[in-house]
Amino acid sequence: MPFPYSLEEINARVRIEKEGFARECEAIYNRKVMEAAAMIKERADFSHVVFLSGPSGSGKTTTALKVCHALESIGVQATTISLDKYYTPFDPETSPLTEDGEPDLESPYCLDLDLLNEHFRALDRGDEVIIPHYSFKLQARDPSKEKPLRLTGGAVAIFEGIHALNDMLSDEHPESFKLYISARSDIEKNGNILFKRTWTRLLRRVVRDENFRGTGASETLTMWANVRHGEKTYISPFKHKADVLFDSSMPYEVPIMKKFALQALRNVPKEADRLNELLDLLSALEEFEEMDDALVPSDSILREFIGGGKFKY
Repeated sequence: MPFPYSLEEINARVRIEKEGFARECEAIYNRKVMEAAAMIKERADFSHVVFLSGPSGSGKTTTALKVCHALESIGVQATTISLDKYYTPFDPETSPLTEDGEPDLESPYCLDLDLLNEHFRALDRGDEVIIPHYSFKLQARDPSKEKPLRLTGGAVAIFEGIHALNDMLSDEHPESFKLYISARSDIEKNGNILFKRTWTRLLRRVVRDENFRGTGASETLTMWANVRHGEKTYISPFKHKADVLFDSSMPYEVPIMKKFALQALRNVPKEADRLNELLDLLSALEEFEEMDDALVPSDSILREFIGGGKFKY
C-alpha cells in the first residue's frame, strides 16, 4: 500500500512553491506511465492485448491514453478501447438486477463477454475484428460507429474498463499484461486520516458528473453506495491479478479540486442522502490550501474530471 500523504506538507508546498509542486506531482505520475509502457512492450511478444482495470473515478481512460502515447514514444503502435463499447442492450428478462430490482449497471454480465473473449483471441492471432459501439443514449449498439481493428507489427490494444481483470476475461488470457489503477493514498493530519482515498475518487465523480454529465452532486452521492458495492463485489477482488498496481492519486490534487468540489457540494440539500459523509467531506476540504487549475497540464488525469484537457473522451 502506498504511503499516505501529509496535509501539513501539501499545504506548505502550495504556499511556498505551488508551480514546482504541480510539476513534481505530474512528473512522478508520468514516470509511472513510462514504466508501465516499458513492461507492456516486453510482454507484447506473448500477447498484444492489455487489460486496464480500476474503480469509478480512478482515471482509467486518461491513463490508458497516456500509456498509449508512452508506448508510441518507444516504438510500439498502440490503441485504447473502452469495454463500455461492449455493453449489451438492457433486457428485463436477462439483464442483471440489484437486490432492489433495478438494473445492475456495475455487473460484468452487462458486457458481451463471449464477443470480448472472441475478439481478444482474434487480435492475438493478427485477425481483424469489428469493435462495436454501444450508445447509452439509445441503449443499443450503433452500427454506424463500429470500427475495424487489426494488430500487426507488434502493436498492442489496451482494453480499459472496470471489469478488465474479472476472471471471466483475464483467466481466458493469462498471458496478457494487466494493470490495476486506483487512487490508493489517504491524506493524514497529525498522523490521523483526514481525507480517505475513496474520497479522492468521489470528488472526481462529483466534479465530472456536475460539469459534463448533467448529474448534480446530490444524485452522485446517492449513487455512490451502489458504486462502492459494485467495486467491492466486481472489481477489488481481482486487483491481485494485476502485474502493476498503479496509484492514480497525486498530492496536489485536492487543492486543485477544492474549488470545483465546494461549488458542487454546497448546493446539496440538507435532506440529501449520506448527509453525514457530505459534512465530513466539506469539513476536510476546508483544511486544504487552494491551487489554481491553470497549473494543471493539458495531459493530466485531472483534466478528465475538470475539463480543458488535450484528450477526447
